[in-house]
Amino acid sequence: MLAVHLISFYFSKLQEDPTKEVDRFLYSMRLHDDQLRAISGRFENEMKKGLSAKSNAAAVVKMLPTHVRSTPDGSEKGQFLALDLGGSSFKVLQVKVRDGMGIRKGGVDMVEETYPMPENIRTGRASELFDHVSESLKDFLQKKNISLEKKHPLALTFSFPCEHSTLDQGALINWSKNYRARGLLRKDVFQALKEAVDRTGGMDVEVLALVNDTVATMMTCGFDDRNCEIGLIIGTGTNACYMEELRQIDLVEGDEGRMCVNTEWGGFGDDGALDDFITEFDREVDAASNNPGKQLFEKMVSGMYLGELVRLVVLKMAKVGLLFDGHVSEALRTKGKITTAHIAAMEDYRNGLKNTGDLLMQLGLSPSTDDCIAVRHVSTIVSFRSSNLVAAGLAAILTRVRKNRNLRKLKITVGVDGTLYKTHPQYPKRLHKVVWRLLPECLVRFIPSESGSSKGAALVAAVAQRLASQRGKVDETLAPFRLSLEQLQLVKMKMRAGLEAGLKTKGPSTIKMLPSLVYRTPDGSEHGKYLALDLGGTSFRVLLVNFKKSVQVYHKIYTVPMEIMQGTGEELFDHLAECVSDFLDSMGLKSTPLPAGFTFSFPCEQTAIDTGILVNWTKGFKATNCEGQDVVKMLREAIRRRNDFDLDIVAVVNDTVGTMMSCAYEDRQCEIGLIVGTGTNVCYMEETKNIKKTGQKERRMDDEMERESRDAEMPRMCINTEWGGLGDDGSLEDIVTPFDDEVDQQSINSGKQRFEKLTSGMYLGEIVRHVLLDLTRGGLVFKGHVTEALKTPGKLQTPCLSEIESDRLALLQVRAILQQLGLDSNCDDSIIVKEVCGTVSRRAAQLCGAGMAAVVDKIRENRGLDHLKITVGVDGTLYKLHPHFSRILQESAKLLAPQCDVTFLLSEEGSGKGAALVTAEARQKQDV
Repeated sequence: MLAVHLISFYFSKLQEDPTKEVDRFLYSMRLHDDQLRAISGRFENEMKKGLSAKSNAAAVVKMLPTHVRSTPDGSEKGQFLALDLGGSSFKVLQVKVRDGMGIRKGGVDMVEETYPMPENIRTGRASELFDHVSESLKDFLQKKNISLEKKHPLALTFSFPCEHSTLDQGALINWSKNYRARGLLRKDVFQALKEAVDRTGGMDVEVLALVNDTVATMMTCGFDDRNCEIGLIIGTGTNACYMEELRQIDLVEGDEGRMCVNTEWGGFGDDGALDDFITEFDREVDAASNNPGKQLFEKMVSGMYLGELVRLVVLKMAKVGLLFDGHVSEALRTKGKITTAHIAAMEDYRNGLKNTGDLLMQLGLSPSTDDCIAVRHVSTIVSFRSSNLVAAGLAAILTRVRKNRNLRKLKITVGVDGTLYKTHPQYPKRLHKVVWRLLPECLVRFIPSESGSSKGAALVAAVAQRLASQRGKVDETLAPFRLSLEQLQLVKMKMRAGLEAGLKTKGPSTIKMLPSLVYRTPDGSEHGKYLALDLGGTSFRVLLVNFKKSVQVYHKIYTVPMEIMQGTGEELFDHLAECVSDFLDSMGLKSTPLPAGFTFSFPCEQTAIDTGILVNWTKGFKATNCEGQDVVKMLREAIRRRNDFDLDIVAVVNDTVGTMMSCAYEDRQCEIGLIVGTGTNVCYMEETKNIKKTGQKERRMDDEMERESRDAEMPRMCINTEWGGLGDDGSLEDIVTPFDDEVDQQSINSGKQRFEKLTSGMYLGEIVRHVLLDLTRGGLVFKGHVTEALKTPGKLQTPCLSEIESDRLALLQVRAILQQLGLDSNCDDSIIVKEVCGTVSRRAAQLCGAGMAAVVDKIRENRGLDHLKITVGVDGTLYKLHPHFSRILQESAKLLAPQCDVTFLLSEEGSGKGAALVTAEARQKQDV
């Protein structure tokens, strides 16, 4: 009795307001924004599961890597064949991508032919299906008078989920869309097609790419809009793809750049994630499908099922007397009698009610006006829910892309294809409005794919061909920088020969091997206060070092302007004296005479511990009237000219020697100093007996016994190698590139310090700039546009290389760095720039490692040891700040000197503390 009253109530309300009654009947299909945000959040979680190697196997949203790494940039060109397979018919096309047109002016010309795909072929053996495709391809070539002898690159749009290992390999996961061909599941689709082409014969086809229709849609739209990085299909089925950061895809090796991920989002909800949103009608559709429990999201939104959902709702409403006076026709009971095309017709702006009435009468019903209004509203609710669910899924993708790129605002384009989106009169507008409402922080543009997925497949092949060509040219450019083990061993051998030659009194040597007159490393007995002056680059440090139980260091850094560096010697040393005066003022020490050590980071010949004759400037210095002069004397004269303080300069020390001494104070095994910063150099403790060219002021030791006595008392001396000069005689020509030559020619000391120009921070940025300039002129980066920034010497500094090569830096941040330098780059450009930086800096580290191997092996052999354990004190911004330099240098040294156990110790206080230690040693020696 209650049921009769309820039916009467529903019926009376329907008479009064048909749409409101339908709203109540289908309230569970009417989703508000909070529900959509919840669904979006759930889908975002499912995406994470699919991307993770740990959870992918159990994930219902598969997130399949496609190995499509780039969208079109407008430079693609060539002729391609394309196959588009996925429906009741398939297409064969010839696609011509016009070259030299630019992204907006470029064009694609297509010739196509449609071939049937009979049901017996779709459900028979896979070999028969691909034989049919291959024979149709040959028929197309013959019909269009396309040469059968010429090799044709081919791309296949395959609208079924595949697991890709490469762009041209894909194993079928499962069939859908009424395809059930036997013998292909988990097998390579490419191989099946190739075997069919071979069986058909008479064609020369190279299959370049296998792509999903969603990916092809993104590529098609990406040719017209560079911001298109999402593809969406809403037709018979539904799916979405997007460009994911490669570092987030566990199933693919590598972390640089992006890759298109085919979400296969139709399976969303198969694990119960949508159970609270699934209605009885959805369950009925699912139960009657050929894959119950699968593709639940697709069954709620796609064109293959919407008509059936509407039919089931209308059928139930009729059964309970809410429609057609309770009359149910046989046609209304029949599955498939209402299609998505009917839904589009019912929701037509002008003729929707008439179309609804016509359909209902075709179904053997006699609808009233209210019946037509109600049925039309059912259709609206079902299709509106579809667009809302798609919007929720898109919102999850957009949110992920925005977060990946760390953007506050995201500007992006979605390429869309599918009959539901294209033919339904209101679907696109509804979808767009909901996406914009859910994500106001995203500027989303939707563009329909005009040429379908066929063009996209050809563009994937074109992009793959472009990238392969680009890759080959980049590899060719960078090949000379990639040193083999044999080349590194040869560098080690040449460094060793240079070290030996430099120790001799006679004969030329590009490695100066300058005696430092420092005979021992610290022993911990040093005490007292010392001043240390440190000149080595664009800065000058003044330090007060107090050796007590612990070392106390106070310092101040002063800049050395370029006009001072390249002015007169008097101006340079007057500037240094002014800085010392300021420091003493700030410390209240102007009236307190302190012993001082002078770290002077340029090659000097020392005739005494407090005398240093400048051999030549390096690191960009070119002050006049200094080379050949005693730099300590020049500083003393500058101090006398000021006449406001006095200084007792006890020792002059190279910065490398200072670094060794500083680290030896912490580690008694430290007998080598290494600088890799603006410049590069090494010092080490050499056997005194091997040093033939000491210039110390002392009487000649003609008596061999007296010489042996001295060597026994002071068996070793620190040698400042000045190894940056290796190669000045042309001995490194076999590894020097044209880019290195350009940097050398533009330097202020052309032909000098060739090893330093291959390895040090002052020059690496310039080498990279010249390489990028060459790649740009070849059209391989920056769209071939040579900017003023790229032509400007010094624009790309080595600290930028360190930043760009950081493992923590996403490509978007690399692009931001390049934009600050006036270089407008895309993702592919950023990958190449990062590779160039890495290749140049890796070579530098390997060369330093080869040089270090020569030094440690020499020390080992000097001491007659089978195995040497030794520490290297290291300073320099390149070594300290570059993310990979130190590791590569250490690995190279270990590889090339396997009998040496080398520890690298960073100098915390730099060479200034070392100068103070040398001064302390010299003062104690004077006091004895």
